[in-house]
Amino acid sequence: MKLVTFDDGRVGELRGDRVIELDVPSMREYFERGAAAQPTGRELALDDVRLRAPIIPKKFLHTAGNFREHEEESKRVGWSHEIAPWIVFFQNVDAIVGPDEPVVYPEHLTEELDYELELAVVVKKAGKWFGAEEAADYIGGYVVFNDITARDIQRREMRSGVFSFCKGIDTFCPLGPWIVTPDEVGDPHDLHMELRVNGEKRQESYSGNMSVTIPEILSHYSALGYSAGDVVSTGTVSGVAGFSENAASLYLKPGDVIEAEIERVGVLRNPVVSWQEAHGEPPPPRAQW
Repeated sequence: MKLVTFDDGRVGELRGDRVIELDVPSMREYFERGAAAQPTGRELALDDVRLRAPIIPKKFLHTAGNFREHEEESKRVGWSHEIAPWIVFFQNVDAIVGPDEPVVYPEHLTEELDYELELAVVVKKAGKWFGAEEAADYIGGYVVFNDITARDIQRREMRSGVFSFCKGIDTFCPLGPWIVTPDEVGDPHDLHMELRVNGEKRQESYSGNMSVTIPEILSHYSALGYSAGDVVSTGTVSGVAGFSENAASLYLKPGDVIEAEIERVGVLRNPVVSWQEAHGEPPPPRAQW
């Protein structure tokens, strides 16, 4: 099953090219009700609706360092900190945007705007302190996540060993295009992953290249306590601009179009726009750090 949020926040099930509206006011409430909702009787063509971010969670947990290939590429640029499993931090949920919504380039803050393709998990029900063998009971679905990152800000933040602002700026959290339930995805560790910028392949890997499993990730962070509808990311794969030898030529810029694709989950497309285009005025003065 594919679950969508559309137009003014209505929830639906996508069947082919038709959206079947469900009688629930938000996707979070859909999961809070136990993933149960009835059709309203209203049916729309997919082309006639505007897809939104499929869910705005109560908590969005970033986990990172789960793909060893990402650590290996970081060594090329002498990254300041180890990239290893069990890195976790929280995302600013107000930064979430949906499919085809723009990522706004804040020229006054960064000159190194980067992309990170990730598979994210939507938590089906509240829970805490559970083992990996129980984790499947908590998986409500999967969604594509593009972890937009300001690398120059990140390097400054990591002087203290922590970072969050570089990834939590407004519009830096594209999520979508829909939530795909586990029965339709099958094995989440056997998915082809690819990110393209203007049609050019930048990242390519397989979810099976994670050095830990999704059940292990969910179990490990269950100590924080999950709410129904929470989102947990699983880390990016190799190929990010910032860890490339020609990084300056690969960073995102206004006019670019990013397509983040995960097999059996979907394609999340977002354009990059300038501050002027987004806000109708020049950016604020350059920030001093």
